[in-house]
Amino acid sequence: MGIVIFFIVAFVALVVISAVFKVALALLLPALLWMLAGMFAGRIMRGRGYGPIVDIILGLAGGIVGRWLFGLLGVYVGGGLIASLVVGTIGAVVLVWLGRVIGGNRPRQFV
Repeated sequence: MGIVIFFIVAFVALVVISAVFKVALALLLPALLWMLAGMFAGRIMRGRGYGPIVDIILGLAGGIVGRWLFGLLGVYVGGGLIASLVVGTIGAVVLVWLGRVIGGNRPRQFV
């Protein structure tokens, strides 16, 4: 039920943002899908996600990295909803994996 509410709120936010800032909805829809991709990547790599804010940032960065990686490999997946979601999820998973490789898997201790 939470995912349905997320989509409704996100769609309303997209319509409001596109009306207020005169930004095309076509530019905001991939960003929304990449945010959802961050949530999927968090669940794939960690099991429960990293929290809403980090999942959103991870998805946005993952979407950019995923598009870059697929372009580097010469793979064109299309511009549909599912394609954006898959590319964003793969890019976010790659980012999380690189973060673990570079930073290690040691637990963080905050004082």
